[in-house]
Amino acid sequence: MSFKSTILLRVRVAYLVALLFSFAIIYKIVEIQNLDGGKWKKKAENIGLQYRNVKATRGNIYSDNGSLLATSLPFYKVAIDPSLPSDRVFNNGINELSERLARQFRDYSATDYKRRIIDARQSGRRYLALNRQEINYQTKKQMSQWPIFEEGRMRGGVIFEKVDKRFRPFSYLGYRTIGTINEDDRGVVGLEYSFNKDLMGRNGKALYQKISGGTWKPVYDGTEVKPQNGLDIVTTINVDLQDVAESALLKALTHNDADYGCVVVMEVATGEIKAISNLSKRNGGGYYENYNYAVGSQGSREPGSTFKLASMIALFEEASVGLNDSVQTGDGTMKFYDQVMKDHKPGGYGTLTVQQVFEKSSNIGTAKLIEDEFGDKPQTFIDYLTSMGLTKPLGFQLIGEGRPYIKSPADSTWSGVSLPWMSHGYELTMTPLHTLALYNAVANNGRMIQPILVKGVMSADKTIETFETRVINKKICSQITLNKVREMLEGVVERGTAQNINDSYYSIAGKTGTAKHVKNGKYINKYYTSFAGYFPADKPKYSCIVVIDNPKKFRIYGSDVSAPVFKEIADKIYALDVELNDPFEGQEVVEGIFPVIRAGEHKDLSLICNTIGISNHLTEESDWVKARINNNSIDWSKLDTKESVVPDVRGMTLRDALYLLENKKLKVTYSGNGRVTQQSVVPGSNTNNANEINLTLG
Repeated sequence: MSFKSTILLRVRVAYLVALLFSFAIIYKIVEIQNLDGGKWKKKAENIGLQYRNVKATRGNIYSDNGSLLATSLPFYKVAIDPSLPSDRVFNNGINELSERLARQFRDYSATDYKRRIIDARQSGRRYLALNRQEINYQTKKQMSQWPIFEEGRMRGGVIFEKVDKRFRPFSYLGYRTIGTINEDDRGVVGLEYSFNKDLMGRNGKALYQKISGGTWKPVYDGTEVKPQNGLDIVTTINVDLQDVAESALLKALTHNDADYGCVVVMEVATGEIKAISNLSKRNGGGYYENYNYAVGSQGSREPGSTFKLASMIALFEEASVGLNDSVQTGDGTMKFYDQVMKDHKPGGYGTLTVQQVFEKSSNIGTAKLIEDEFGDKPQTFIDYLTSMGLTKPLGFQLIGEGRPYIKSPADSTWSGVSLPWMSHGYELTMTPLHTLALYNAVANNGRMIQPILVKGVMSADKTIETFETRVINKKICSQITLNKVREMLEGVVERGTAQNINDSYYSIAGKTGTAKHVKNGKYINKYYTSFAGYFPADKPKYSCIVVIDNPKKFRIYGSDVSAPVFKEIADKIYALDVELNDPFEGQEVVEGIFPVIRAGEHKDLSLICNTIGISNHLTEESDWVKARINNNSIDWSKLDTKESVVPDVRGMTLRDALYLLENKKLKVTYSGNGRVTQQSVVPGSNTNNANEINLTLG
C-alpha cells in the first residue's frame, strides 16, 4: 500500500470515529432531556432545596409617652408563580396586570411584562421575580387587588416577599442613644445593641428552593416554623426635652467651634434620663452623633472643678468646717510640693470664706482645705469618695459604660501632689453621667440612684419586664453636710462663677468646671468645659450636665461656654413643664364675682371692669398688665415689654399675644383654643436668643 493511501485511510477512520462520537453525544442529550428528564429534574430540585431562616420583625423602641423612636417598617419584593392561575384567570387578567406592573415600576413596557410572564408559564417555571424594587405596605394592599393577584397566593400565584427596614420617625434625634443595626438586623450601638436580645426576636424556618440566578424562592410545604417577633422597649426619653437639649447643644458647639459636646437631663426623684445628646464635629464641617461621650469610656475625662462638690462633701463629713471659715489663697499661685497651682484670677483672691472658695472656684482654696485635713491620711479622702459611690461604674443600661478612675495612695502613680490636684478634679477620670449622678444625689436629698434609660420590655400591651429605680447609696452624706453643699451650689449661680445664668423666675444650683487637656503627659491650653446642676433649686425636679470640649472662640471656661447651654435648656423645660410653675399664680378667678381677666392691654381690661362695676387699680403706669385679685378688687401689675425681652403673654387672648410677640419679630405658632396657658420661650428671655415661640391655648 502506498504512503498516500495509508494517510487517506487514517483520515477516513478518524473522521468516522469523530462522527460516531458526535452521534453518541447527541443521543445522550436527547435521552437525558426526554427519557430521563423527569428523574434528573427532580434530583436537581432536591439538591437545590434548603431550610433557611425567616427573619423575625424587630421590636419597637418607644419614648416615655409612647412616641415611636425606632420601628421596623415592612417592605415587599413582588414575584409570581405563573403556573398556579387557571387558564381562565390568567387569560382574562394578563393584559391589565402587565399594564399595571409597567405603570408601577416604570422599568419595562406592558408588552415586556406580558411576554416574561407568559414565557415563564409556558416553560413551567414556578417562580418569577417581577421586579427588584421594594414596595411599601400600602402599595402591597393595592396590588393585592389587581387582576390575577386578587386570587391570592395559591390561586393567583402572587408572592410578596417581606423585607423589614429600620425607621426612625424623628430622624437623627437621639441617634446614638437609640442606636443602629447592621445588615443582619443586629444592634451595633446604643439601645439597639444593648437590648438586641429582646428586640431581635427569634427567627423562623422555611423550605426554600434555589433557582436560576442564585435566587431562593419559598416552598410552602407545611413544614415552616413561624418567626417570633421581637419585644418592644419603652424608654424614659422625652421627645420634647430631647429636642430642646439637642438644639441648644448644637447651637453652642457651632458658636464655640468646639470638638464635641454632650448633654444629659435627668429626673431627680426617679433617675429617668429625659434627654441625652452627643454631638461631634465632622471633618467636613457640621456636627453629628458619632459617640456617646456622656456614657462611654472615651467620655471619661478629668472633670475639673465640678469634682469640687465631692471634695467639699468629704471635707464637711470629716471636719467641723463652717461656710464662713476663712482660707488664705494668696496672690493666685501656691506651691504644693514641687508643683505650682494657680487660680484663674490674676493676682489671686486673698482671703476667702469656704463658701467663697466654692463660689469663685478657687483651686488653691480647695486644695489647701483638703490638704490640711487629709494630707496625712489621704486614704480617708478616697474612702469618702468610695462611700459616695464614685469609684465604681453605675451599672448603666447601655453597654460600654466608662469606668471611673480614682487612684489611691497604694497606686504606683500616687505622689505628693496627687491629693491637692485630685481635690479640684485632676489625676482622676469620670464620665459626665457619673458626675451627674452625684449632683442628682444632692438634689435628691442625699439619695444616689442609678440613672435609668429603659423602663420596661413589652410584648404588645403585655409587660414582660420592668426596670425600677435602684438606689446606689441611701445617703451620700449627713443632712448637715447636704445643707451646706446645697447652699454653696446655689451661691455659685447667685454670686459666683455662674452668676451669668442667675434667673429671677426660678432658682438654679450648680457648679462650673474647666479642665486642661493632657497631651504626651503634659497639660496644654485646650479646655474641657462643663456645668452640672439642678433646678428649681428650692424644689429640684431636673438635674442636668453640659460638657463642651475644646471651645476655640476666646471662651474657655465652663461659665462662658457650658453654663449658658444649661440655662437655655432649663428655661425651655421650665416653660414646657406645667408642674414647675403656675402661669396664673395670684390671678385666680373667683367664680360668680370676677370675669376671666388674666392679662392684656390695660385700657381694654380696665374698661371691662368699670363697665361691670369691678373695682380695679393700676399699681404702676403701664400699657400692658397682669391681673391680681386683692380681696374684692383687681390690682393691675406692670408687664415687662421692653424691646429685647420676651414678654409673659400667659393669660392673654391670642390677639393680644400675637400683637406683642410679632412686634418683637418673633415667629408665633399656636395650638388649642381660648387664652394662652403656656409659651415655649420663658418670659424674660432675650429676644436675640429666640426666633420662634409656640403658644398653647386652653
